[in-house]
Amino acid sequence: MRANRRKKSIGLILVFFVCILCFSPPFQYFASFPEELRLFSGQVKKLNLDMPVNAMVTVQNPGIVQVNGRSGHSLQVDLKQPIALQSMHTGQTYMQLKLFGKIPLKTVKVDVVPDLKVIPGGQTIGVKIKSAGILVVGHHMVSVADKKISPGEQADIRLGDLITEMNGERLNDVAKVSAIVNEAGKNNKLLKLKVIRNGQKYVKEIIPAFDVNDRVYRMGLYIRDSAAGVGTLTFYSPDYGVYGALGHVITDMDTQTPIVLGSGEIMNSSVTSISKSHNGEPGEKRAHFFKENKLLGNIEKNSDFGIFGKIYESPGNSTWNQPIPVAFAEEVKEGPAQILTVIDGQKVEKFDIEVVHVAAQRHPATKGMVIRITDPRLLQKTGGIVQGMSGSPIIQNGKLIGAVTHVFVNDTTSGYGCFIEWMLKDAGILLRPEEIPQFQAS
Repeated sequence: MRANRRKKSIGLILVFFVCILCFSPPFQYFASFPEELRLFSGQVKKLNLDMPVNAMVTVQNPGIVQVNGRSGHSLQVDLKQPIALQSMHTGQTYMQLKLFGKIPLKTVKVDVVPDLKVIPGGQTIGVKIKSAGILVVGHHMVSVADKKISPGEQADIRLGDLITEMNGERLNDVAKVSAIVNEAGKNNKLLKLKVIRNGQKYVKEIIPAFDVNDRVYRMGLYIRDSAAGVGTLTFYSPDYGVYGALGHVITDMDTQTPIVLGSGEIMNSSVTSISKSHNGEPGEKRAHFFKENKLLGNIEKNSDFGIFGKIYESPGNSTWNQPIPVAFAEEVKEGPAQILTVIDGQKVEKFDIEVVHVAAQRHPATKGMVIRITDPRLLQKTGGIVQGMSGSPIIQNGKLIGAVTHVFVNDTTSGYGCFIEWMLKDAGILLRPEEIPQFQAS
């Protein structure tokens, strides 16, 4: 009996000490000590262990990273003090910590990529995009004799299908369709369509129907080849001549499928009014395009993280006229931040927000953080996040960390943001270590 009590007492004491250990600063620092570290060239990163012991740091390639301002394969450090890593050259190396120079403690993979700074945007832009074919957005019933039919629906042409060719002729303009359909109908020929559906290619055949009301041949399809709207410029890089905007893919308003890009352009836009957001009903920016013959840039990519392309000239009206640093996903922290956006005319302004949740993302994903608008003036003006605000850059501690992407319908003061690193990769200006020429050659 006494032996059992003694065992329980010892067990409770051990649990107590384990709990104390888990909440001690050294244990917390050790648990958060990274196994992989990414740095921009020239960046300094401090790592804390707060342990009252010495250790030996071994760097596989000391030309890539210095430790506490010193270069060398093996260096002794005091773990009670922060370890300062200075990235020197692009590439990849490994750093190993050994207690007393013998007991392995941690091995850290260090990736150093070229230094990158961009100019944050915030400007409202006009967006015009043309699809890489003719998009099917609905079925139309054609009156033939005493009934109505849709030849397109009968041929298994579906909403969201992209028609790229019709009887051997490449399609990128709805204006071409009517003549091809009428010619096939008058000559009693099949229409042979090449269709892309969910990335797969199909060949479909349609027999055009003669519309007795309009006296023309029809396919029984509603089609569209372009879209237009407004969004927000996230960043641009004068050094690379590229930009990123929106923070999310452009989809067709009827089919809700991503538009397969053929071509596109961005231009100046000015906010004329704002419809405020209310819980259950997101608002929107109302804006008009101007100087449409003076384009800001083209659109070369429509991805999950926005639109990207060449920028022809500075959009102006910037809060920042000089490039600022960007942050990797793991650098983003919960806490205060700011967004840049326009709520009147073309003036870019800074507004306070709170980053309330940060997702741990090792690979590209759209919902990187949850943000909440806290700025009283922005809340009074917009009610929170409104349509057209997507792409608004998010700044934290002087670094560009991401972009606003979506609003929560049931709480319009809050929404999602994506990490800027995924947008920079889609823009083609943030390289992975294996893409760096020096790293490939080593």
